[in-house]
Amino acid sequence: MLNPQTTLNCAGRLLNLDKPVIMGIINVTPDSFYAGSRFMELDDILRQAEVMLTDGAQILDVGGMSSRPGATIITAEEEVQRIAPVVEALVKHFPNAIVSVDTIYGYTARVSQGLGAGIINDVSAGRLDATMYPTVAELGLPYILMHMQGQSGTMQANPEYLDVVTEVLDFFIAEVGKLRALDVKDIVLDPGFGFGKTIAHNYQLLNSLHIFQILDAPVLAGLSRKSMIYKLLKTKPEEALNGTSVLHMVALQQGAKLLRVHDVKPAMEVIKLWEMLENES
Repeated sequence: MLNPQTTLNCAGRLLNLDKPVIMGIINVTPDSFYAGSRFMELDDILRQAEVMLTDGAQILDVGGMSSRPGATIITAEEEVQRIAPVVEALVKHFPNAIVSVDTIYGYTARVSQGLGAGIINDVSAGRLDATMYPTVAELGLPYILMHMQGQSGTMQANPEYLDVVTEVLDFFIAEVGKLRALDVKDIVLDPGFGFGKTIAHNYQLLNSLHIFQILDAPVLAGLSRKSMIYKLLKTKPEEALNGTSVLHMVALQQGAKLLRVHDVKPAMEVIKLWEMLENES
């Protein structure tokens, strides 16, 4: 198996990916698909962040706009109003944590970097704001590049691929080339589970996750409580933790270096079990 990049320079702080890293999800939104991830009061956010960090998360991913199918796209100004106090508070109260900001806007990325954020996480791969790629290049922050077919509002209407793995790989090759041309050094690949994919597409991607390592960039798996789990099992997001843990193990075995999760402690347990299996192999 190939050995992709194992460190990220997060605003001067080196994040080591020799072992898998957990990114805890903090949604400052009223409409994210999983109610357990929504936080609007700053005290609640700080309490949740403390629990996540105590349980083993190294990154806190703050989002001010839901990316679920059919969600409303808000302006960059409204997004900044939601997340700026949160980013500032997290950086102040948890100086050892790395704060990531989930945004499609270059403006939000710039403001967040000024407040101490260390990673930019973009579900749109720069397609919704032409300033995103140049901004990330200028800021020098790691950039999480996610694949999504179509737009967030309609992405699940009728997703079609001739070969989903090949098409996502081709997408990454093209976009990584653009980012490298702008001298973006730290790129993380996110295949975008649930973003313009059927349940079958998602599992095909998961089974082939190791292929993306040919790009010499770490891979992030965002599987937590998603519809590829609860729709297949005919349950709800609130009942999808067991399925999430199962798929986290598969993602690690396929070479994922980052897990973006709602539930940090169970994800850490999966990592410990995976490490034991790796040590005994």
